[in-house]
Amino acid sequence: MTISPALIVVPARYGSTRLPGKPLLPIAGRTLLERVHAVARAAADLAGGCAVVVATDDARIAEHARQIGAEVAMTAAELDSGSSRACAAARSRGVLPELVINLQGDAPFVPPAVVAGLIATLREGGADVATPVYRLDWERLEALRKHKETAPFSGTTCIRGADGRALWFSKTIVPALRDEAKLRAAGPLSPVWQHMGLYGYRMAALDWFAAAPQSAYEVLEGLEQLRFLEGGRSIATVEVAPPSHAMSGIDTPADLALAEEAIARLGDPFPA
Repeated sequence: MTISPALIVVPARYGSTRLPGKPLLPIAGRTLLERVHAVARAAADLAGGCAVVVATDDARIAEHARQIGAEVAMTAAELDSGSSRACAAARSRGVLPELVINLQGDAPFVPPAVVAGLIATLREGGADVATPVYRLDWERLEALRKHKETAPFSGTTCIRGADGRALWFSKTIVPALRDEAKLRAAGPLSPVWQHMGLYGYRMAALDWFAAAPQSAYEVLEGLEQLRFLEGGRSIATVEVAPPSHAMSGIDTPADLALAEEAIARLGDPFPA
């Protein structure tokens, strides 16, 4: 049986407002980019038929990427999202992949099996996009609520159908929970699903996304996946275990310190 050729793209920008040059910053002795690229390589090995490329608009990042053995695609600085950069990187190759994974360059703790699972979901099903979600227990839900008191736009939740199809995503915690005490008494898991910011696409869907204007709710929520839903595209959600290293991304100097603390406490997930 032939398998759909896939490409994992690691978008890596130098110009972060809150943490300039973050792909080059060290976390427990390895740069952020080195860590994410290692996740991508391990995932590619698990999936089979898969290549990896770092997409950047900066010569310093490109040089470091090559030093760690990464293939590099130079992309335009004005691209407005990781998905657009992933599309440009895929388009720069001699042979187009059928499937593209956008593994954000500030997400060093994503398990390689999760990335490979998105590729498998797209190979086996008919969705335009695939993305991982995990169900929150009540303790994690309370932690998310507390976190949103000071960072309301950090952390994304998902409403999904019984078949795993995504119905909506929001920076608000959805759904609202009527009679929460009864729900808590029914079991340890809440009805809330949290989204892990990682996407797999069919190349045709990614081409459509890159050509389409930002959608109304995408702008309001700041969530690029809503462009697909508002455009009538299908997103398959893939259930995964809650992450042990509970960080969605590295955005600030405080996040760097938290990442190092998590590695010291939980062990280094770097796939040697």
